[in-house]
Amino acid sequence: MSMRLGLALVVTAAMHCASPARAQDEYPTHPVRLVAPSGPGGNPDVLGRLLAEKFTAMFGKPFIVENAPGAGGIVAANMVVKAPPDGHVLIFGDSGNMAINPALNPGLGYDPLRDFAPVTALVSLPTILVANPSLRAATLGEFMALAKKEPGKLSFGSAGAGSIHHLTMAIFAERAGIELLHVPYRGGSAMVNGLLTGEIQVGWSGIPNVMNLIADGKLRGYCLSVLQRSPSTPSIPTCHELGQKGFDIATVMGLQAPGGTSPKIVARLQAAAAAVMREPAMAARMQQLGMVLEENGTANYVEFMKYDMERYAQAVKRLNLQ
Repeated sequence: MSMRLGLALVVTAAMHCASPARAQDEYPTHPVRLVAPSGPGGNPDVLGRLLAEKFTAMFGKPFIVENAPGAGGIVAANMVVKAPPDGHVLIFGDSGNMAINPALNPGLGYDPLRDFAPVTALVSLPTILVANPSLRAATLGEFMALAKKEPGKLSFGSAGAGSIHHLTMAIFAERAGIELLHVPYRGGSAMVNGLLTGEIQVGWSGIPNVMNLIADGKLRGYCLSVLQRSPSTPSIPTCHELGQKGFDIATVMGLQAPGGTSPKIVARLQAAAAAVMREPAMAARMQQLGMVLEENGTANYVEFMKYDMERYAQAVKRLNLQ
């Protein structure tokens, strides 16, 4: 009797020990939420829907994009931090919510390196400095000369205070020795509308939002924020080419899980993301959208996050940004 009872206890204990591993092997067990810290049409939303379709087919369970715009990505980040660490809630982390927000707000409520499990970097997203065609400056050089002549009179828009667009212009203005008036909007699309209506004169924008407007002559493109031209806008030179040597700012978007997520689940997601991003059709679509694939995204992601956090912390302190 006692031997049978002891054996039953051993079997029960073994079953309990095996259940977490079995759950990881069966991942996912129910629909997975892909939290996009943007509204519909934003870069996280666009990339999320492309990945969701592929992941749904690969894993056999629905991957559903959930838009959570607000506070520069803080709303979305806090949603994921509070989620169970089982891989069923993921987020598209970028330089905004993983580097700039912590630099601007020490009491943020989350630590990117402690409270998230980085899965993989996916793409980098350069921006273009664009202007309303009515501005009396046909080139970047003419724009900088005009801004120096009229300090504080020209206005620039951003997707919000503390956004990558805001930081990019603050760093550019410091280097160029110009002073501009900042007008924050609720998102990149609203900022582009402000440019089109003439409410503001210039702004940094993601490529998808403005490439057709530049081609149609509705906006003027001055320069790209990275060192190499984009295949999606080959006629737009880089700021580096135009005399702003070494100017290189792009947000890197990656996939993150809540901190404490099993390495086994993280590895499965890494393998799936690598397979999807290597597909020729996916690579072509990314190029069309002005997104640059991060080829070594898994190996270098944590190191990049540390670098990104440090450089924006320095910029925020140096420029006294809020």
